Amino acid sequence: MSANRFNAHSALGVGVGLRAPHLDDLFAAPEKLPLDWFEIIAENFMVDGGRPLHTLEQVRSRYPVIPHGVSTYVGSAQGLDPAHLRRLKALVRRIEAPWVSDHLCWGAVDGHTSHDLLPLPYTSEVARLCAANIRQVQDVLEVPFVIENVSSYAEFRASTMTEWQFVTEVAEQADCGLLLDVNNVYVSSVNHGFDPRTYLAAIPAERVAQLHLAGHARFESFIIDTHDAPVADAVWQLYAETLARLGPTPTLLEWDAQLPTFAELLAEAGKAAKLLAEVTAAAAPGAA
Repeated sequence: MSANRFNAHSALGVGVGLRAPHLDDLFAAPEKLPLDWFEIIAENFMVDGGRPLHTLEQVRSRYPVIPHGVSTYVGSAQGLDPAHLRRLKALVRRIEAPWVSDHLCWGAVDGHTSHDLLPLPYTSEVARLCAANIRQVQDVLEVPFVIENVSSYAEFRASTMTEWQFVTEVAEQADCGLLLDVNNVYVSSVNHGFDPRTYLAAIPAERVAQLHLAGHARFESFIIDTHDAPVADAVWQLYAETLARLGPTPTLLEWDAQLPTFAELLAEAGKAAKLLAEVTAAAAPGAA
């Protein structure tokens, strides 16, 4: 459970997404909040100036900030967008980000963007394609790049391996880190009928750089990763088990719709911090 080269910031702790409705509460706080860092949606700040960057600098003066992309599309067969990578690199340098994350997915074709994180066929050919694109991203950004597993609601008949085999194959070919979204694993496990613990146990622990938690919406025969509710009990349990296997790992609580008050968000993040603190104490030298 010791820190690995993809988790050089294992002591970073728990963060939340930076969202505009919470900025007044954030800046009004007289002292440092019980949070360790903030995650930003990279594309919202890939600009040359203006209020977004001014706000970002204010936050960064008090907390580490990690950019999380939503449109690099490392699964694109048409290749990556060089202009997008240049803007992303400028943001990374501006905020001195220790790493950047994005999703293992595709989302654009023929110049048209779906603005969605679409799942991929789990084949060796697609794994090679994704790995080649990820290596290109890493070469451009010059900081660690970690890929996130997405939630999914349909499967490709062309797939020749499980999702966890595919994620592992891509990460190993690209030699990159993983952002393991525990809620996404749970969502997909319900939708596709597999055991989430089988998935989590198969992911190479030495490549996990970060974890995500979020809420979801449950329907009669499927669930959707909505980021608009507290983390479900089943996901908290999987998170605790994942920490026990990985050791201390930076964790991000996602809440992007139906936003709670800032106090409620802090309370939810505090649940993750409590579990993380227990694992950190157990992993400390001399711990029983």
